Amino acid sequence: MRFNTLQEFWDFKNSLKDSESETTILVCGGPGCLARGSRDIYQALQQEKEKHPEVSLNIELKIKETGCHGLCQKGPLVVIMPEKLFYTEARPQDAKRIIEDTVLKGQIIDELLYRSPDGKVYTTFDEIPFYKHQTRIALRNVGNIDPEDITDYIKKGGYTALALVLKEFSPEQVIQAIEKSGLRGRGGGGFPTGKKWRYCREAEGDTRYIICNGDEGDPGAFMDRSIMEGDPHSVIEGMVIGAYAVGSPQGYIYVREEYPIAVRRLRKAIDDAEKHGFLGDNILGTGFSFNIKIKRGGGAFVCGESTALMKSIEGNIGEPRAKYIHSVERGLYNQPTVLNNVETWCNVPVIITRGWEWFAEIGTDKSKGTKAFSLVGKAVNTGLIEVPMGTPLKKIIYQIGGGIAGKKKFKAVQTGGPSGGCLPEEKLDLPVDYEKLTQAGSMMGSGGLIVMDERTCMVDVARYFLKFLMDESCGKCVPCREGLLQMFQLIDSITKGKGKMEYLDTIETLGWAMKEGCLCGLGKSAPNPVLSTIRYFKEEYLAHIQAKRCPAGVCAELTAFYIDPELCKACGACIKACPAESITTQEDFCVIDDSKCTKCGTCYDVCRFGAVKVK
Repeated sequence: MRFNTLQEFWDFKNSLKDSESETTILVCGGPGCLARGSRDIYQALQQEKEKHPEVSLNIELKIKETGCHGLCQKGPLVVIMPEKLFYTEARPQDAKRIIEDTVLKGQIIDELLYRSPDGKVYTTFDEIPFYKHQTRIALRNVGNIDPEDITDYIKKGGYTALALVLKEFSPEQVIQAIEKSGLRGRGGGGFPTGKKWRYCREAEGDTRYIICNGDEGDPGAFMDRSIMEGDPHSVIEGMVIGAYAVGSPQGYIYVREEYPIAVRRLRKAIDDAEKHGFLGDNILGTGFSFNIKIKRGGGAFVCGESTALMKSIEGNIGEPRAKYIHSVERGLYNQPTVLNNVETWCNVPVIITRGWEWFAEIGTDKSKGTKAFSLVGKAVNTGLIEVPMGTPLKKIIYQIGGGIAGKKKFKAVQTGGPSGGCLPEEKLDLPVDYEKLTQAGSMMGSGGLIVMDERTCMVDVARYFLKFLMDESCGKCVPCREGLLQMFQLIDSITKGKGKMEYLDTIETLGWAMKEGCLCGLGKSAPNPVLSTIRYFKEEYLAHIQAKRCPAGVCAELTAFYIDPELCKACGACIKACPAESITTQEDFCVIDDSKCTKCGTCYDVCRFGAVKVK
């Protein structure tokens, strides 16, 4: 059905039946749950529904495969609405009980409920601390709707913002609303979104372009992926509103090759939006026209940088250019261009519908709204989260994340992906916003948040990210190409016990030279993992260089494990876990044969009594 006028859209929207009271089973279709078999659960539930005709007679039941619901650690997830009943680690064989016991009889399956580490059982997801302490704006629909059903999106208020804009707003009023909201780019730079739009609209050019950056190359980051997979229409709606504001006829969504589900769902969403009159020529009969094309990236990390991304869209090698040439004046095809990331675009519709005043009240003075993060690493609860700007890191890690897994000690948290910094325990009270994180030697980045425990070697962490960035550098500018190589060689020597004290001064000099001399933002921020670990964890570097030992027991050349006979209970857990068969029982305790030990640390990780020690 195509809406040829605004009134036709409003009539359709008003005719939709309120589905809030309908019994709906939501099966998480996020990457984590899919990997653990959620598609099989979805199909099993559909089959069980067909076996029970009384369901359709007495209960109007819908079963939806959604995007990521968030708590990836406990997937596959199944949610029954409107009760918000939350089942974790569901299996296909549970489908029969879910339909027969829960849906038909209203009985709760206790063994599928979420249990916190302290043993507390939760029935509904909004009671669980992981969800309770979140504020979801960008993720408002992710995990709650069928991403391939445009009607489901409209029921949740979708395309209402676009209709309001086309009916009541001038382009200037749209830009003013975004400016007053305080929305800043969520891709990492934090540039004011409204100001970028204004610059583009006022720039001279024949054609203006709108781009959505869905490249997201940071290790451990999956916020943009989850939005594109779980709520693609919100991205499209935000882009259409932006195009109306700046006067653009053409947009592009740049998605990395590794996101096939996101590409498929975006394509369907674009097709459905065109069929319904939200995209294409004469949108909703208003005379405004705008089209969107999908461009697939080859997986180059550097193409997450705006100018390199534009070069890639043009069919050229993805290399950045000097920043004194502004993309809002000369961007794609040398024309004025607005580029924002996925999360930024999907904030736009809700700012329009709820008002810029509402959005501006959330967050801090300079960082408004919320921020989505992928919480990964050593936290008890890992997954997809969204919190107000200004939320302390401690609240994110300990209340939402549930603390450190395995009852180990917290050591560090990295924010901002491979170009972000590693912050120690004394920085956990730091509020998450653009300025505070930068001052601490880290950055907001796109939203990756990696939690590390006592078994993490900070020197090895710096080495890992240097290796990643060195491999991903486009090599166009000398400071990045040669600086990363030289820093990596020095750090690598330190992890192998060949480091010297003068290496630290050389590394810091190289890092600051890169910050000053690199061509693009990726190169300028690349030294952050190294500089922040030297700043906050210098004692670990000294241990590697002076004592020739790795306190965390990670760097193989500097590590040796032993078992304290007084603490060992001879339970055999380490013997069973050791891949090298280097552990044997001697009298009433276990012993490690150093000649066979591969220094993998598995024995250390599985020992419940703390008997395995690092020499």
